[in-house]
Amino acid sequence: MSDVGSTATGAWTAAARAWVRDLRAALAFPLTSDGRLLAAGAVTLASYVLVLLSSFPQFSMQLLSRDPADLPWAVAVLTEEAKLNGGWLGICLLAAYALLTGVAVTNAAALVRRVRYSGVSTVAGVVPGLLAAGCASCGAGLLGLLGFAGAMAALPFDGTLLRLGGVLFLVFFLGRAGDPRTCRI
Repeated sequence: MSDVGSTATGAWTAAARAWVRDLRAALAFPLTSDGRLLAAGAVTLASYVLVLLSSFPQFSMQLLSRDPADLPWAVAVLTEEAKLNGGWLGICLLAAYALLTGVAVTNAAALVRRVRYSGVSTVAGVVPGLLAAGCASCGAGLLGLLGFAGAMAALPFDGTLLRLGGVLFLVFFLGRAGDPRTCRI
């Protein structure tokens, strides 16, 4: 009876080690070339800005429709507002989501290039994590765009747990996908 338990524990330990190895490989992939690093950085920056702007959609639309050159000021103001609402943890979660999005998009682009659209199921493994974590991370932005901005106030800790869950979900899918240059078959 104890052999069955130790075998199951050993299998779980091996699977956890493989997942951690794949997560490290996925996170390190954008660092393998200057172009990938630049692409991941651009997507990270764009993701952070879009999440911030979508958090307060009416403010963002009014400000940017008046003068699009006010974008840096809007990002600074909305970053401060995000810090006031969620504290440093909220800012860290937004930054983590933006960084993980940059990594996921870079990896997904490499994966699409490698499989050349023949392995749709492989590419589809990254998309749910990216979308689900994006919706959970921006939370207030998505709800605000849909007209339910007050719903975030009803969530415990101002939606911080929802954001944390989204970031963890994206980390899970990155660990599951691994390095896009390797074939699992």
